[in-house]
Amino acid sequence: MKLSVIYHSVSGNTARMAQVIAEGMKLVPGVEARAFSIDAVDMDFARESRCIVAGCPTYVADTSAAMHQWLEKEMGKLDLPGKLGGAFDTAQYIHGGGELVIQALLDHMLTMGMAVYSGGGSKGRPVIHLGPVAIAEAGDVEALMEFDDTFRIYGQRMAEKAVELFG
Repeated sequence: MKLSVIYHSVSGNTARMAQVIAEGMKLVPGVEARAFSIDAVDMDFARESRCIVAGCPTYVADTSAAMHQWLEKEMGKLDLPGKLGGAFDTAQYIHGGGELVIQALLDHMLTMGMAVYSGGGSKGRPVIHLGPVAIAEAGDVEALMEFDDTFRIYGQRMAEKAVELFG
């Protein structure tokens, strides 16, 4: 089963976390997961994906302009109705609006007919209600590494739900 993680990244932080999510997805047997920048999405692979997770950095408590534009112009080309969706974010500040970015991404998915999932509190710790947020200064890989386990677990949970729903 194919799963896609689609992201916009400026400093590399979001790209790195997208790869960690894809790693977590690959822990589930039968899953082929790939991460794509919005500038280089393999549209055929993404169309065939049963689950799409999207992410971007926080800019002024909102999605990046490039991600917003991609959501409006490109995301609808991925045959989304009925697919599973999820979202993640990277931010420089703990109260910078990461949860608002995730909610905006999930809102786009819902309006395009996707079913969204995060695991919430049903899977225990780490509790990921809407989607994971990594907090680090631009390019601070050491700080990002503190979030690897949560992002990997999130990817695994998304893949497990996709397999449960779509076999």
